Amino acid sequence: MTIRHVVSVSGGKDSAATLLIALERFSRESIVPIFCDTGNEHQAVYEYLDYLELALDIKITRLKANFDAEIASKRTFIARDRRTRREYDTVPVFEADGKTPVLKRDGRGQVVLNKKGEPVQKERKTGGGRLVRWTNKAKRRALAALHPSGNPFLDLCMWKGRFPSRKAQFCTEQLKRDIAVSFQLELIAQGYTVVSWQGVRRDESVKRRDALKFEVVGGGLYIYRPLVEWSAADVFAYCTARNLQPNPLYRQGMTRVGCMYCINARKEEIREVAVRFPEHPARLAKWEEIVSQCSKRGFSTFFHKVDDLSGSPPSIYSRCKMETVIEWSRTTRGGKQFSLLEQLDVPTACSSAYGLCE
Repeated sequence: MTIRHVVSVSGGKDSAATLLIALERFSRESIVPIFCDTGNEHQAVYEYLDYLELALDIKITRLKANFDAEIASKRTFIARDRRTRREYDTVPVFEADGKTPVLKRDGRGQVVLNKKGEPVQKERKTGGGRLVRWTNKAKRRALAALHPSGNPFLDLCMWKGRFPSRKAQFCTEQLKRDIAVSFQLELIAQGYTVVSWQGVRRDESVKRRDALKFEVVGGGLYIYRPLVEWSAADVFAYCTARNLQPNPLYRQGMTRVGCMYCINARKEEIREVAVRFPEHPARLAKWEEIVSQCSKRGFSTFFHKVDDLSGSPPSIYSRCKMETVIEWSRTTRGGKQFSLLEQLDVPTACSSAYGLCE
């Protein structure tokens, strides 16, 4: 049985430590480091990958998703769209007293329950409804803009007609997970047994707190997460003891070094990037214009930072646009007043959430 240890390398601290562990335990011939390029990376990430290759004397395979076929299919769909279904506004239905809710029932007269097992209130349609289809104007706009750019992140969003969000974080799946799995399945098809090494720590998030150290997927595929019990301090200490430098972005206010921006970026990180790397928000602002043109409704923003979703779609769109979010990131708590201290920040000063500037 020939084994290939496929190590997912992101350019961050956890994947660097994971790669070091693999190199200490197994022969270089059996280790296959891979990097999934999202197209929304900082240049420092690519430079750090080059550094890892030189420092560790190993080659990192670069992978990149391609959505040319999906975009071509989307263009055909838009051009041929003739849907006539209507979408209606609804209002809840009450008994004659105006207070007691009327419960929704199925074809057998049984009360309909939601996922929590609670009764669902009946609703009725109001108004004449809206046609759910692409207007001719929207078709012309989208077909003029919907062409592959060669950038995986932008092409994915153009195809979807929107940017990812916390509830629809399809970027991780489409740009990283899927192409990494495809690469591993190709190795299995060639006759190898594959161990997928992942730099995951349980203290990273609630979602990962139950992460297993070892999993048997089946079909010749296994998953190994050597860092599940480690802390961020453990990771930096481990790399430092082996003379491996961290990605310089960790000293420039970044808590993560993947996408820039990441849709989950904190307020402080949004501000740091805008001050240190203004070309990145400027690039994403242009992408907002392109993806908006590919969207049926004509509006799409990278961030979804507005709590109040009232008002017209154009109003919500303007409150979420890149330049508006950048301005918000410069305010104090509550987003009402600009911080004078933040305006004194020096863009070149060392700033690390992990104490790397000491």
